[in-house]
Amino acid sequence: MIIMLRPKKILKAAAFFTLLVICVLPLSDERIMAAYAGYSMRKLPVYSVETDKKMVCLTFDAAWGADKTQKIIDLISGNEIKATFFLTGFWIDKYEEEVKMLNAAGIETENHSENHPDMTKLSKERMRSELLSVNKKLKALTGKETRYFRPPFGSYNDKLIETAEEVGLTVVQWDVDSLDWKDNKTSTIVNRVLSKVRNGSIILFHNNSDFVWEAVGILIPTLKNMGYEFALISELVATQNYTIDHTGRQTINKNDIS
Repeated sequence: MIIMLRPKKILKAAAFFTLLVICVLPLSDERIMAAYAGYSMRKLPVYSVETDKKMVCLTFDAAWGADKTQKIIDLISGNEIKATFFLTGFWIDKYEEEVKMLNAAGIETENHSENHPDMTKLSKERMRSELLSVNKKLKALTGKETRYFRPPFGSYNDKLIETAEEVGLTVVQWDVDSLDWKDNKTSTIVNRVLSKVRNGSIILFHNNSDFVWEAVGILIPTLKNMGYEFALISELVATQNYTIDHTGRQTINKNDIS
């Protein structure tokens, strides 16, 4: 009798078998340990940062629309806090004045790809093109080098992280997803963020979702009252001398910093 397994079941069975072999056979078997090391060393983006300081990052992905961008800028400037926007190339092309306003307000602008594709489906050459195009556009408009990249849809693989690193970018995700894009009500967004935030959190919003302005307007003073400070991504996330655990939480190796 032939038993057919679905792909997911095959992967689960393979993982189980690998762990079984590792547990049963002697640890001195170099081939087993090498295979396990390769599996465990998958590259990860930064999802959050280990810190004793009550510090968080407000981040906004900008790919479509800009109706609420000025309101967000006013909120950030009026409360004298910091935030970071991740911009796509086609958004930059359409909203050059908004990019300049973000920069003038001290809001950090970083890379979110040129065309917002699933980067894991691209060749290495296409990945580089997506990244370098946005870097060039932001440098022309702001005069600043781009140092961080957030993958569209949060989709990544080793090749993407390696390619980003090769062009000088550190890949950043988030550990608190506001889910504002799902048209959640303001109270739902606020409660979700407050239930998950912690020291070193990176909070994800979208600059043009329906309730983002109202939600952020409530969250800023609430988080302030809880003792949190607001940092730029560049102030929280290190680009060198760090390690990442299996959850994507970055620990900065302060002893290695000269």
